[in-house]
Parts: sequence; structure tokens; C-alpha cells
Amino acid sequence: MNRLLKTDAGDNVAVALCEIKAGYSENGVTALEDIPVGHKILLKSLKAGEKIIKYGSPIGHITENTPAGSYVHTHNLKTDLDEKKEYRFSGGVPYRPKKTDLTVNAYRWENGAIGIRNEIWIIPTVGCVNKTALRLEEIGRSIIGDGCDGVFAYTHPYGCSQMNEDQENTRKILAALINHPNAGGVLVVSLGCENTNISSLKKYLGKIDENRVKFLVAQDTEDELAQGALLLSELYGNIKNRRREKVGIENLTVGFKCGGSDAFSGITANVICGRVNDILTGAGAASLLTETPEMFGAEHILMSRSESREIFDKQVKMIEDFKEYFALNNAECYENPSPGNHAGGITTLEEKSLGCVQKGGGGVITDVLDYGGRCVKKGLNLLAGPGNDIVSTTALTCAGAHMIIFTTGRGTPLGAPVPTLKISSNTALFNKKRSWIDFDAGRLINGTPIGALSDELLSLVIETANGKKTKNEINSQREIAVFKNGVTM
Repeated sequence: MNRLLKTDAGDNVAVALCEIKAGYSENGVTALEDIPVGHKILLKSLKAGEKIIKYGSPIGHITENTPAGSYVHTHNLKTDLDEKKEYRFSGGVPYRPKKTDLTVNAYRWENGAIGIRNEIWIIPTVGCVNKTALRLEEIGRSIIGDGCDGVFAYTHPYGCSQMNEDQENTRKILAALINHPNAGGVLVVSLGCENTNISSLKKYLGKIDENRVKFLVAQDTEDELAQGALLLSELYGNIKNRRREKVGIENLTVGFKCGGSDAFSGITANVICGRVNDILTGAGAASLLTETPEMFGAEHILMSRSESREIFDKQVKMIEDFKEYFALNNAECYENPSPGNHAGGITTLEEKSLGCVQKGGGGVITDVLDYGGRCVKKGLNLLAGPGNDIVSTTALTCAGAHMIIFTTGRGTPLGAPVPTLKISSNTALFNKKRSWIDFDAGRLINGTPIGALSDELLSLVIETANGKKTKNEINSQREIAVFKNGVTM
């Protein structure tokens, strides 16, 4: 069995599939030093300044004359992302979905939207009533019975003492949660004097179904818990007789995300997700890819798949706006890989990004959404936002994702308000953290064909849409966070 893997025929480094000891030889290359599992070995001698190629693209340059067989990592590989880039539109790529027989069993609401859960969500408008929301969550669980998938409060520290874009972000995110179709009923809990009060929030909600959304202002009632219990009872009564019905998979919206990545994320988990993404968008479903800073160095791949010049221009703006955001805050975006990423074998942001975008498959980019934007087009959508796991899973949820497929090489228990399927990039993580992980993509390295794994993951997506609980749901790991971008008064 080979111990070294090239991700592309044009690569000049290979990834160690297991720990490599100095002296090991394969395909004409002899390791000059020990290579940790998941890390890179140089396949041909390079002079200082020459490019290191992985995934068929540059991931930086070698900093010194280096012989073949050398260990390549942070000590001798440096990013090239401080170089100014110019982007050129290469022509539109038409999106042509095909009707399929793939279906899911979902709840269809009066406005035509589908949900894959029939839950009651409690949304505080401000952090001051977080504990009230949590107490109402407990009360709600004693009220509901059959016909409801659970009562969940989504607490946060926002909603007041915010200004401008910062406050706008909070209102857009809270409104999107309130309107999310996985919530059959929503109780909005307000203190009453906050900036993001109910009157201001209603402006973001559009047409309100009074049977589905109830409002509680704590300062206006003598006993907010008793009043909240009454409203929760009304919500439960309105949704408990809902039943699933068969709908085409083109009604589904799936978010894709990675966190705690390692060198195998872009080789196993993200590649399999890309296959599933292509199947979904090919069938007319919508998918979402976010984490803008983790597109730096791979944005050219996504831009080449723009449906039109308009979508290309939106992609350029998204990338440049995020770079400006870093610059305005005197922050260096190009040293993004975390200590965990480095330990797992990822060296530069280009390398991380080229692995990350594998989740997008080869699909046509049909739209680019601002942070807090709502997905309205079928096909592969890009969503502006940071890489932070809680912020980005919240953004995907609020963009309309019914579920999120979350790949990881290091492991995390984190979950979004929607079902969050955890896909491990390596089998060791799956075996160690079965309570966190839903699917083992590491089997790809161990010989399981990618087609079989893609089919298996697609089946799991459909089962999840049909009601099968993910590990984050079983463990009650559900959190939200808003992209903080401004002063606090």
C-alpha cells in the first residue's frame, strides 16, 4: 500500500498517509527526515522562491534551496497571498439542473416553504432576557407532546448598545431565525427597552403569520413566565397535527462548512461533500458555501464557475470587501491557519482554502449573498461571512439552510439551530468521537470507493431531512452567534 498521496498529477509535494520515517522510499523519492502523518514531503528539488504545488495550484513558495525528500511545513513554506491579485472574467457557465426522482419527507407551510423539522424556537431580542428564554424553554418542554420535535431557546449577547451595521446584522440574523422554516412555531421574547425591540424587528420580518409567531414583552406583563407558557401552549396547539409529505429534493437547501480542518479534510471529507453537493445542485436543490477568508487563494477556482458576469463581479466584491475588512482593523488575514490546522498538516491559507473549496464540487455559482442574506436561487450560492464556526453556521442557517454538512479533521461538538451532520476526514477521529461524528469519510483513504461513500452520504442527507436526528441534535448542541462588526455603546 502506498504511504504517500498526490492530490493532483501536477503536485510537487505529497501527503503522508501515515507517519513516515527517514529513509523510507516510494516512487523514486526517499524521505530525508521524519514526516508526521498528514504532512507534506517534497517530491522534487526546488530553489528558494519556487512554488509549492498542491491540489494542482500554488500554496506558497519554498523559502530556501530544498532537496527532494524534505519535510515541507511552516519552517520552509511561506504564503504568497500578500501579492496583489487581478481577476478576469472568463465567460459565463450555464446552470442546467435536471429533474430527478429524489425526494424527502418534509413539512410544507402555508407560504409554500418546506421545513425538515417541526420545532418551536424561542428567540430573545436582547441578551437581557436570555435567562427568561431558557426558563421558558424548560416550561415549553413540559407542555409539548407528540407532533413537535422540541422547544429550543437561542440565546445571544446582542440586541442593544449596538450601532449602524453592527445593529443591522443583529436584526437581520434574528429576523431570519424567526422566519426559518424548520421552526413550526416561534416565541419572540423582548425586554421592551432595547434597540432591537419588537417594533423595530417587525420591519425585517415581512408578512407575519400570527398563528406561527408570538411576541412577549417582559416589561409589559406582570408574570412573563406565565404569559410565555400560555403563548407556547398556543404555538404547540397550532403545529402538533402537522404531518410530513413527500416533496422533490429540489426544495432542499443545504449548507456546507468545515472546522478544525486537517490535511485530510481536502482529500476525503470535502471531496465527498463536493460530490454530494454536485448531485443536489444537479437535481435543482440549493447549496451554500461560506467562510470567505477561507476562499483566499482558491477564489480563482470559484470565479471560473460564475454563471454570469454579474455573479463574477459579486464574487470579486465579496473577496475584496473582506480583505478591506481585515485591513481596516489592522489585521493580517493571511496567517489564518490555526494551531490545530498546523498540527494537522496545513501550512498556508492557500492550502487550507484549496482544501475548503472542495466542498463546492464543480457546481455553477448561481448567486453571491451578503452576510445575513437569504438564498433565493437554486444551484451553488456563496455566502459572505467569516470562518468562525458558530458565526458561520448561524449565517448558513439564516440564509435558509435546512441542514448543514460540517467536515472536520480535529473534531468539534458544535451544532447550529438546524441539523448539523459532522463528517470526519479521518477514521481515527470517527472511532474516537463517535458521539460527535455522523459519518466517516476517512474510509476513502482506506480503500472504500468514492462513489459508494458519496451515495452513502447522500442517503444520510435524505434520512436527516426525513427526521433522523444528527449527533448535534442528540447531544443538544445548538448555538448561535452574530458577526460582531462595530462599537458597543
